[in-house]
Amino acid sequence: MSHVLITGMSGAGKTTLLGELSRRGHRTIDTDYDGWVLPDGTWDEARMSRLLASEQTLVVSGTVENQGCFYDRFAAIVLLTAPVDLLIKRVSTRTNNPYGKAESEQFVIRQQVSDVEPLLRRNASLELDGRRPVSELADEVERLVVAPPDGRP
Repeated sequence: MSHVLITGMSGAGKTTLLGELSRRGHRTIDTDYDGWVLPDGTWDEARMSRLLASEQTLVVSGTVENQGCFYDRFAAIVLLTAPVDLLIKRVSTRTNNPYGKAESEQFVIRQQVSDVEPLLRRNASLELDGRRPVSELADEVERLVVAPPDGRP
């Protein structure tokens, strides 16, 4: 059993990376969808606890205020990054998620890169550059799923 968290700012490529991992046969959960995030912007802690109690290997993605409560249940925490201008370009042109189209949302993303990303970096097992080809990123995450870096569950 191995649980891996992929985190990072909006537009870093988390959903795209999850799609590739899913295509390769891994169980993935994108917490931006299907009610994982509550109206206050945090994960539903009871639901996430049940998920992470599972014996099944899985890759979870998301970036929420209370994710740190679950770090000890992940074998690895992967921070996916990209330059802020690329993040803004991606969120303004993507079609699978409306967040990031408004200037006010783009302002928040810029602020989070400066305020939140360093906090994520501090707890990451691995930082990956979201400009790399998705196949290479998926290869890196697959290595973590097979052999977690520190033997955590």
